[in-house]
Amino acid sequence: MSARSKARKRAIDILYSADVRQLALADALSDAARRAATEPEREASWLYARDIVDGVRDHGDEIDEQIQSYAQGWTLARMPHVDRAILRIAVWELLFNDEVPAGVAIDEAVEWAKSLSTDDSPGFVNGLLARIAQANAIA
Repeated sequence: MSARSKARKRAIDILYSADVRQLALADALSDAARRAATEPEREASWLYARDIVDGVRDHGDEIDEQIQSYAQGWTLARMPHVDRAILRIAVWELLFNDEVPAGVAIDEAVEWAKSLSTDDSPGFVNGLLARIAQANAIA
């Protein structure tokens, strides 16, 4: 697994934990930073995970608006917590991180949905992210 994939998983864990525990994202990130300080061998994945979580925090309203706009009948509250985390990361990568090709962001999100969420989640995540990418003219 690549360092970026590991970082996405760490970011999913942080976002999921904050969502479930109803913590401020800054507090969840701070907790994760303390744990990461004891794991120097995982520093490469930590740095990108922090970038992701910071990006999701900084652009949270815009990200959630995109998800809500293209979710076709689904509210954020109705989505599984893990799907929200996966989608927020992918939308941040699609809209705010030029270093990640759209196809990579979508494929990674679908793979995480396959391994972490419901049987219906991969198709839902793929369709939603494809609509967002298309609407924002992201190739």
